[in-house]
Amino acid sequence: MSILKPYSAKHELLQFIYLFKLSFLLLSTTVLNFYRGQPVKFNESNPHNKAFNYFAKENLSSLSAQNAILTQIAHKAERKLKLRWVLAISCLPLFGIYTAFGIAPQTMVGNIATAIVVEETGLPQLNHSVANAGEQHFWYKERVRRDDTLNTILSRLNVMNRDALDFIRSDSVAKEIASSLRPNRNIEAQTDADGNLITLEYQLSDGQFIAIQHTADGYEAGKAMRELESRPILKSAKINSSLFGAADAANIPEAIAIQIAELFESEIDFNTDLRRGDQFKVIYEGSYYQGELIKTDKILAAEFTNNGKTYRAVGFKDAAGEMQYYTPEGKSLRKSFLRSPLEFTRISSGFSLGRFHPVLQTLRAHKGTDFAAPTGTGVKAAGDAVVDFVGVKGGYGNVVVLKHDNGVSTVYGHLSRFANGLQKGKKVAQGEMIAYVGTTGLSTGPHLHYEFLVNGVHRDPMTVALPKDNALSGQDKLAFDLQSQQLTAQLQLLGSSNLAALD
Repeated sequence: MSILKPYSAKHELLQFIYLFKLSFLLLSTTVLNFYRGQPVKFNESNPHNKAFNYFAKENLSSLSAQNAILTQIAHKAERKLKLRWVLAISCLPLFGIYTAFGIAPQTMVGNIATAIVVEETGLPQLNHSVANAGEQHFWYKERVRRDDTLNTILSRLNVMNRDALDFIRSDSVAKEIASSLRPNRNIEAQTDADGNLITLEYQLSDGQFIAIQHTADGYEAGKAMRELESRPILKSAKINSSLFGAADAANIPEAIAIQIAELFESEIDFNTDLRRGDQFKVIYEGSYYQGELIKTDKILAAEFTNNGKTYRAVGFKDAAGEMQYYTPEGKSLRKSFLRSPLEFTRISSGFSLGRFHPVLQTLRAHKGTDFAAPTGTGVKAAGDAVVDFVGVKGGYGNVVVLKHDNGVSTVYGHLSRFANGLQKGKKVAQGEMIAYVGTTGLSTGPHLHYEFLVNGVHRDPMTVALPKDNALSGQDKLAFDLQSQQLTAQLQLLGSSNLAALD
């Protein structure tokens, strides 16, 4: 029985020092003998060493050139042999050091029991949803394009089954989808891997949707209202050509651009007053459903800089819930009369007491303003009024006369037709559609002839002073001031970082 001695770091160190001293002694002795010219006698019985030594001694006594050359060769051979032995011996200490460090302390050398274990493993099981691809469901969401049909939109939604298509075309509720496809309306569908429709939802109007659901008996459809989330949207734009162009470049809806024009039309003539470099900022309401913008609503606040002068408007709902607009100080922006009863037209002929009439070919007073516009363009009431006349009158052609408060009357001539239900005695509100542009009567082309009379005297509609509504007061003024401060601060923070140029 062998006894393993405990490991001693001191003992191992002493062994290492002894081996190092011995190796160094051998190395130093070898090198010293080499430089003294003494032969290294590692193996006296080597016949090659003897042959070299004898060859060298015999030829040293010769003085001939041939013998001298042979002597040099012999010396070189002897020195090469010595060098080889020196290199070999020099490596011995390195092998000793390597061996000493290669043996780990406290290592017990013996037979170590080993065993081979064999275990069978099965392949992993596929997920049930992956293994049954036919049970997977896929969601598709699209926006209706301008040229979409029911077939094209369902194809993009990956609806492939015929029974779903037949149901959408025949069901009394579902078939409204085909007849009410409008650009930018949302539609989404859920299908399986084979393209069989599971659910479908189409945005019928702002908050109303048509929902189709697959059941055990086939399909069923119904209408549902969705609660929309209201968020403010902040935009700004720079005008280089027109209001609509700037709004389009800044991705501002056309309906918002129209509201901007209506807000400031009493201060700015958008037909003639716009300048390159004019800017505007606007905050308006957006209604969202599941993160998607469904519709835009009223303007909350706006700022327009025209020819270096800045105009501001802040919205505030009155007691009836109608949005009215004021300056940040609370003064009403709503004038009793609109400066122009048409949207975005040009003045083809202004107010004049002596104009050459293009039809009569004579000088004649032109006691109104002509707005050139395509036939069918809507004509709005310039202010709250009662219809005084509807019909045909001489050179005016089809004409409407409105009677307002304070002795004011407005005239709208050369109309193509009247608004449905318009008749004498009917009350109309400012901005309400009353007729459509035409070229009836003494007219050379489609336009609106517009007159403004005060106590029976004609005034220039473009320059006459237009009175404003009364300002806010009391509790309404306090509530407005708080709202105005918040909205005005947001307009100020809305810098020029998102200005849209039309170049």
